[in-house]
Amino acid sequence: MLEQIKIFENNVLAIEVIDSFTETDEKICQKFFNEKLEKGFQQVNVLVKLDEMKISHIQTKAFMEDIIWALRNYKSIGHMAIVAHSKILKAFVPIDNLLFQRAKEGRLERYFDVSQMNEAMAFVNSVD
Repeated sequence: MLEQIKIFENNVLAIEVIDSFTETDEKICQKFFNEKLEKGFQQVNVLVKLDEMKISHIQTKAFMEDIIWALRNYKSIGHMAIVAHSKILKAFVPIDNLLFQRAKEGRLERYFDVSQMNEAMAFVNSVD
């Protein structure tokens, strides 16, 4: 299940994935993202909270669609904050930055522990 943590008037999208991630969730996420672009923002800063998501409840098709969508819309994705309590995700974020060279584009992806939620919110709200 996917829900918005908080609705922002600026270019920030803050979502939480709870328990599972389905094709419906993927479509809802795309809708929220596109609404920001339709408001005239060139890039959308995204906070994704994943601490309550269960890996075994992720639908493979939804996961693949999400990856394809992210690659197609890469230039519209600004800063990303991944909020979780996972050593795997914490290790993955620097690799993701390296592979996609997000830092060279002036965009960063950062990992935050759940206890750092306020810092994560400040990070995605720091740049329009």
